[in-house]
Amino acid sequence: MAKITIVFAVLLITLGVFGFAATGSIHPTALIPAYVGSLLAIFGVLAMSPDAKKRKLYMHFNVTIGLLGFLGALVIFLRNIFGVTNAGPAAVEAQGVMAALLLIYVALCVRSFIAARRAGTV
Repeated sequence: MAKITIVFAVLLITLGVFGFAATGSIHPTALIPAYVGSLLAIFGVLAMSPDAKKRKLYMHFNVTIGLLGFLGALVIFLRNIFGVTNAGPAAVEAQGVMAALLLIYVALCVRSFIAARRAGTV
């Protein structure tokens, strides 16, 4: 699961950099996906530990970051969709993609945690 975390981290960092460029490189909030991706990358690398307890701890950090990132992106995305705030189209698309990526990531993590529990490896 740590390798999948790294893949999602790279996707989020790429999304943040492209979002920053698409908004004219003047809105630092466009880099929020890159910040979340950076945290996932750091803890993803740490989760590659051979020690099962450390791996479990860092993957729980990752899923928590993913869940909080998903909720934050979803709220901002929905606020823009329903007209409460009005960001540019590139920002709204980036928020939607970030929410979708993190939802998939959290679902994969939960599935992995359940499988590990059933296998008795935890």
